[in-house]
Amino acid sequence: MTFQEQIKQGIPNELPQPKEYDYYINHAPKRKDILSDEEKKLALKNALRYFDPKFHTELIPEFKQELEQYGRIYMYRFRPDYEMYARPIDEYPGNSLQAKAIMVMIQNNLSYAVAQHPHELITYGGNGAVFQNWAQYLLTMKYLSEMTDEQTLVMYSGHPLGLFPSHKDAPRVVVTNGMVIPNYSKPDDWEKFNALGVSQYGQMTAGSYMYIGPQGIVHGTTITVLNAFRKIKKDPKGGLFVTSGLGGMSGAQPKAGNIAGCVTVCAEVNPKIAKIRYEQKWVDEIHTNLDKLVERVREAQSAKETVSLAYLGNVVEVWEKFADENLKIDIGSDQTSLHNPWAGGYYPVGQSFEESNKMMAHQPQLFKEKVQESLRRQVKAIGRHTEKGTYFFDYGNAFLLEASRAGADVLAAHPTIGKEFKYPSYVQDIMGPMCFDYGFGPFRWVCTSDKSEDLAKTDELATKVLHEIMDNSPEEIHQQVADNIQWIKGAQENNLVVGSQARILYADAEGRIKIAKAFNEAIRNGEIGPVVLGRDHHDVSGTDSPYRETSNIYDGSRFTADMAIHNVIGDSFRGATWVSIHNGGGVGWGEVINGGFGMLLDGTDDADRRLKSMLFWDVNNGIARRNWARNEGAIFAIKRAMETEPKLKVTLPNMVDENLL
Repeated sequence: MTFQEQIKQGIPNELPQPKEYDYYINHAPKRKDILSDEEKKLALKNALRYFDPKFHTELIPEFKQELEQYGRIYMYRFRPDYEMYARPIDEYPGNSLQAKAIMVMIQNNLSYAVAQHPHELITYGGNGAVFQNWAQYLLTMKYLSEMTDEQTLVMYSGHPLGLFPSHKDAPRVVVTNGMVIPNYSKPDDWEKFNALGVSQYGQMTAGSYMYIGPQGIVHGTTITVLNAFRKIKKDPKGGLFVTSGLGGMSGAQPKAGNIAGCVTVCAEVNPKIAKIRYEQKWVDEIHTNLDKLVERVREAQSAKETVSLAYLGNVVEVWEKFADENLKIDIGSDQTSLHNPWAGGYYPVGQSFEESNKMMAHQPQLFKEKVQESLRRQVKAIGRHTEKGTYFFDYGNAFLLEASRAGADVLAAHPTIGKEFKYPSYVQDIMGPMCFDYGFGPFRWVCTSDKSEDLAKTDELATKVLHEIMDNSPEEIHQQVADNIQWIKGAQENNLVVGSQARILYADAEGRIKIAKAFNEAIRNGEIGPVVLGRDHHDVSGTDSPYRETSNIYDGSRFTADMAIHNVIGDSFRGATWVSIHNGGGVGWGEVINGGFGMLLDGTDDADRRLKSMLFWDVNNGIARRNWARNEGAIFAIKRAMETEPKLKVTLPNMVDENLL
C-alpha cells in the first residue's frame, strides 16, 4: 500500500504481523504496576474496543503482556510500516488543507528526529504524549484524511471521539488532554487513568501537535541566559552556566548557552540522549570524568571560550565537585523533568541509569526515597555555591516545589505571597517582568512545504518586520525587539531545525500580526507554501501555572485558571485551525492548566481576517489579566493596546498607598 492508502485505511481490516521490540530506539521507562486485577481487565476491554471482536482472542494475551511488561498498552503491533516524519503538505490525502496541515504537525511530533520515545508516542518530558496508543493515531489520521472544512474532529485525551458537523470558521480539531476532575489530579491518578487508557498527559506542545524540537525552547532559554548574566552585571564571555537535562525541552540549554556566548556544563544520565544531542551538534563535547571536566572548564573560562560540555552522569556530582574545587559558577539552574519525579523525570545520584529504571518500576517507594534524598543533597551543594555569589533560579520544572516536598533547604526565611522560596523562578525575575507582561512570548511557525528556502524566506520577512517595529517602538520594549532581531539573524547559522522547517521568536501582538500578514501575502504571491502558526503554551496568556508562567502574579490569583480557559475559548471562535487545553505540563499533573492553538496561513483573505482577530486576542487577554494583578509592564502594555484598538476597553487597577495599609 502507498503512504496515502495506509493513512486512509486507518485501523487495518486484517491484523498486521507483530512488531519486534527495537532496542536501538529510546523507550519510555516501565510504568509502575498500579492497577488492581479488575482494573486490568477494564484496561484490556478499553483497548480492545478499537478492534473487531474476531481479533480479540489473538490480541488479549498480547495487550496483557504489554500492560504487565511496560505498565501501558501501546499496541506496538499497529505501529505503521512507513517512516515517521513530517512530509510536504501536498503528500497527505484529504479534502481539507487545514486537516492536512494538522497531519503534518502530528507526524512531526512523532518523528524519530523529534520525539523522545517515538514508539510510545511520547514527544518530550518523559510523558508528553500525542496519543495513548497506535490505534488512536491510525484512527485520527484516517478522520483527518476524510474531513471537510465543515467538520470538527474532537480529541479526547488522545482518543478521536469523532467528526462532527461544523462550519468553515470553527476549529478543525478541538483537543483536550488530562482534563480530570480537580480532586483526581495527583500523580498516581495520572498513572491509573493512563494505564486504563482513559486519559493522557499531553504536556504542552506534545498533545497539541505544536512541538518543533528543542528549538522551541532554545530562544526562551537564550533570552533567559542572556538576562541572567545582565542581572548579575557580567558579560557571558568566560561566564559559567551549570544545569542538567539533555532530553526533550532541556536539550535546548547547551545550544542556548552557545548562542549567549558562555561556558555551559549540562549533566545527563541517559547515554542515548547525550549521544543524540552530540550528533545533532546541540552539545560540543561529552565528558565522563569529573577531574577532566574541571580541567576543561577552567581552560574554557580562562580563554573566554564559547563551548557546551555535556557530563554523562548525575548533576549532583557536578555541583559537589565544582564546590570542592572552588570553581566559580556564575548562573545555575536545573531542567530535569521534575514535574514527573517518580517515573523517569529525575534520576537519583549514586546509582546507574539502568538501576534507577528497574527500581522505579519494581520498588517505587524506595525510588521515591532515593529521589528525595538526592534532591536534598543537590540543594545543599547548590547552597555552597550561592553563598559565594552564584545566581541560581528555578527553570519552571518544579525543581523548587519538589525539593521543598523532599525537605530540602529551599524555603525563604521570610516568605510573602508568591515568594515562598529562597531562589526565584526565572519567570519571576526574568521572563515575567521583561517579556510576558509586555506581551512578548514564543510565537512559532512551520513551513509545510518542508523547503529550507521557504524557511529562509520567512526568516527574511520576519527580520524586515522586526526592524520596522524597532524604528517605531517605545523605549520600554527596545531590548526585547533587539534581542529578537539578533536571534532571527543568527537562527540559520546555529542549525536550529530538528524535524520540520520551523522557527520561533519572541514577539508581542503587533509583531505576531505583522509577521503573519507578511507570510500570508508571500503565500498569496506564490513565494512560499502554506505556513502553520502556533506558539508554545509557555506564553503570555495560554497558561495558568503558579510556579512558572504566572509565578510573577502577586495578587493571590496565581492558583486560578480562568485565563487559560478564556484563552482557548476565545481562540476557538476567532479563527484558530485547532485549539487545545491540557491539565499538566512542564511543572506537573494537577499543577497547571495550559492551552494552545495552531493556525494555517494559506494566502487567502479568510486567513488575513482570522490572524488579525485571533492573534490580537491570544496575547492581549493575558496582558489584561496581568495588568489587573498590578504588574507595571502589563499596565503599560494594555494601555498601549487600547490606544491602537478603539474597540478594546480593559479594566485598569487603582493603586493603594502602602502607608494606608
